[in-house]
Amino acid sequence: MNYWLVKSEPAKYSWDTFEKEGYTFWDGVRNYQARNNLNAMREGDLVLFYHSNEGKAVIGIAKIIKEAYPDPTTMEKGWVVVDLVPEQRLEKPVTLQQIKADKRLENIGLLRQTQLSVMALKPEEFDIIVSLGSN
Repeated sequence: MNYWLVKSEPAKYSWDTFEKEGYTFWDGVRNYQARNNLNAMREGDLVLFYHSNEGKAVIGIAKIIKEAYPDPTTMEKGWVVVDLVPEQRLEKPVTLQQIKADKRLENIGLLRQTQLSVMALKPEEFDIIVSLGSN
């Protein structure tokens, strides 16, 4: 199993909307590295859902239910989406400040590649963030 983090501005697509809909395809990615990450996602992989710009926190855990296929929102070839479902909301959001303050997370992609919207996580990074979101 692989672990990932995806970023979304809550004003554009929030965790609340995701939970309400119960499913989404992750579209609009127009960065080659992020696209490569979408292509590497496998059914069953777990994904942390991060609110960017407003909130700046990991809100919940999603699961990949369908691997990469052509992005239906564009006519441009080569761009892909994956299908996600919400697994669980974290008991409490894990803020960017908490992540920055935790030495165990100093090399996480969220801090090194701040503009990347889809990134891989090491299993231990995923586990640390999930534990920070537990009471």
